[in-house]
Amino acid sequence: MSSLQKLAVRGALWTFVGYGSGQVLRLIGNLILTRLLVPEMFGLMALVQTFITGLNLFSDIGIRPSIIQNKRGDDPVFLNTAWTMQVMRGLLLWVGCFLIALPVSNFYGDSRLLWLVPIVGTTVAIDGFNSTSLALLSRKVAIAKLTVFEITIQSLALGVMTLWAFFRQTIWALVGGNLISSFCKLIWSHRLEPRMPHRFTWDKDAVHDLTTFGRWIFLSTAMTFLAQQSDRLILGRLLSLEMLGVYTIAFTFSFIPNSVIVAINSKVIFPVVSKRADLPRPELRAKILQKRWLLLVALAVGIALLGSFGDLVIVNLYDERYHAAAWMLAILALGNWPSAISLTINSSLLAIGKPIYGAIGYCLKFIYMLLAVPLAFSQLGVFGAILTIAFNDLPFYAAIGYGAWREQLTTTRQDLLATLLLLGLVVLLVGGRYWLGWGLPIDRLWQ
Repeated sequence: MSSLQKLAVRGALWTFVGYGSGQVLRLIGNLILTRLLVPEMFGLMALVQTFITGLNLFSDIGIRPSIIQNKRGDDPVFLNTAWTMQVMRGLLLWVGCFLIALPVSNFYGDSRLLWLVPIVGTTVAIDGFNSTSLALLSRKVAIAKLTVFEITIQSLALGVMTLWAFFRQTIWALVGGNLISSFCKLIWSHRLEPRMPHRFTWDKDAVHDLTTFGRWIFLSTAMTFLAQQSDRLILGRLLSLEMLGVYTIAFTFSFIPNSVIVAINSKVIFPVVSKRADLPRPELRAKILQKRWLLLVALAVGIALLGSFGDLVIVNLYDERYHAAAWMLAILALGNWPSAISLTINSSLLAIGKPIYGAIGYCLKFIYMLLAVPLAFSQLGVFGAILTIAFNDLPFYAAIGYGAWREQLTTTRQDLLATLLLLGLVVLLVGGRYWLGWGLPIDRLWQ
């Protein structure tokens, strides 16, 4: 096994450790906070975070992936220029939070959004000053150090939110946890690589490299927001804040497999494939498919289990106010599959410098959401909206599949085999569950 392969294996293992720890913390936090706070607060915070995430993605010029992918990624001049651009972007984003607060508040008819958006938006200004050492560690596939960093910050945020909510059951518990953890993340990020202090720098060549690669990242991430956050934006208009909070719980659980893919893609696959992007395409494709199959098998098992038994987790861990999330989770979990087979090859397209296919895919996904969700809701109510949202990655898969074919990295046969495996597992697990007398995962839809 080559040194790069060993690095990739260690990176994948640490990614799973970090992901597992993060999900345990998230579950603990969910269970505690849902008993202390009412569903409306989670719905309100989901709206705020959606718009702030939107500002982030609409202004993403790909600084982190540029540092990972660019040959000058270790050059202090390049890194300081990237950091300078990052700081400027963060401050502009904060200004953007003030500008959108009034329109957002008027659109949703809730005056609390007028002050929540700019206050929570302070985190984007703080994050702008984070050290580029976070991207540098990803470039080096130093996942162990990154994992410890991320889990510690997540634990801190959870601790602050829990203590605050215990003494005062207000939305400030969620806001305060975000702000304090962002500030601590800023300070610690500059201690990860103390040998590289940051200073404001503006190198024209570095700016050119960052913006040339980043223009497609910008388009892709802008479309990512429209595609991936549009569910909450649309449902926030169609549903009550209480029901939106219930949906957020279901979505959080259903997003677990997707989170695994995103973590492995950004921390392992993208950096490793970037180092081998110059290989002949047939050779590169063979290496990608070999490792991708193992990942798809693991994801198929995880998605099948979550879709078949996830509702039982909701019913047993949450009180009756959140039980509607049970049937939502069963549908949303299975809807992860098109995303799984798309994202596991999209990172390779990004690594060879072809982010355009992802941008097109997210654009198609957004158009689908914009047209299909309101129509489905008008015809079938909440069930129709959830079902439509669950399979919103089919247009994205079509674009990524086309891109993989164009770039000689096609995965169609492997995708079909993995899909058959998933369907077989679902039939087996749901059939076994029904035979045991536990009913179907969507039984609560009719209760």
